[in-house]
Amino acid sequence: MKPVCVLGNGQLGRMLRQAGEPLGIAVFPVGLDAEPEAVPYQQSVITAEIERWPETPLTKELARHNAFINRDIFPRLADRFPQKSLFDTLKLSTAPWALLESATQWPELFATLGDFLIVKRRTGGYDGRGQWRVRPGDEAHLPAEIYGECIVEQGIAFDAEVSVIGARNQSGESVFYPITHNLHQEGILRTSVAFPKAINSQQQQAQSMLSAVMDELDYIGVMAMECFVVGDKLLINEIAPRVHNSGHWTQNGASISQFELHLRAILNLPMPSPEVDSPAVMVNLIGTDVNLDWLELPLVHLHWYEKEVRPARKVGHLNLSHSDCAKLTFTLDSLTHLLPNEYKSGIDWAKAKLDWYSHQ
Repeated sequence: MKPVCVLGNGQLGRMLRQAGEPLGIAVFPVGLDAEPEAVPYQQSVITAEIERWPETPLTKELARHNAFINRDIFPRLADRFPQKSLFDTLKLSTAPWALLESATQWPELFATLGDFLIVKRRTGGYDGRGQWRVRPGDEAHLPAEIYGECIVEQGIAFDAEVSVIGARNQSGESVFYPITHNLHQEGILRTSVAFPKAINSQQQQAQSMLSAVMDELDYIGVMAMECFVVGDKLLINEIAPRVHNSGHWTQNGASISQFELHLRAILNLPMPSPEVDSPAVMVNLIGTDVNLDWLELPLVHLHWYEKEVRPARKVGHLNLSHSDCAKLTFTLDSLTHLLPNEYKSGIDWAKAKLDWYSHQ
């Protein structure tokens, strides 16, 4: 099988490499500052763990590579303006929005979008960075340089946040994981919960929306779509043309992980629909030192990124999966005592989700 070069050498590239090893697929995560002659890209399939990158000797060389999968899609989706425009073109529901070009727009924006608005940088903002919550009067304190660089959205009073992860191959066939329920705090994903056999109206709605995007772009590989739940309707928040944090539970909770599924798709290998038989929970480790006592709990799988621990930095995650929700809940209770106090609310949220599921 052809080797795979991943543009970007963070934790997503690392986990793609790990997923390739059992299949005999050599995966090379590549730093953006690498010299082209040091990278075995000539006979490789190229993918990326990031949506945008600076112009370097390596990225200029890869831009000419005819096996760079989705090469022209990455920059289009890295910018929220063409991404939102794509949703509108496909008539997919999203929060009402506008391009923010001038401070003179604010009276009209408040009149048309409401009194609670979210300003987001068109590129580069993630995990809550590059975003501002704006009510009337707050606009006077925004940095002057954001105009022309941002979009503005109506603030949505959503009931919940979910994501769906799917993959599409070169033949245009797509498969999906069950919807993932997500809890964000201060813009950062803290906890995810997924359940098996989630074929319901919400699942069908999510799959239809993500299929429309992937088919329109002729996309190949794994794509994630984050949504707000408002009543019985989904509003797309954003999409990511890559493996995604909210799909990390698939490493231990599905028959095929999102990382293996992505490799299968871009290498045109068989791509059956992944089986999910048990509820699964993922706890993001953010700015927290490793604690080997976590491994005393038999349901806990530790994925540590070997990164320097800094505040607000994702340094690893914990996966748990079991068919018995009571055993999952017991393990989460035990885990609460082995983590800093700021994790308690996210674990309590996951336990409430499991309790809801066990009573269905």
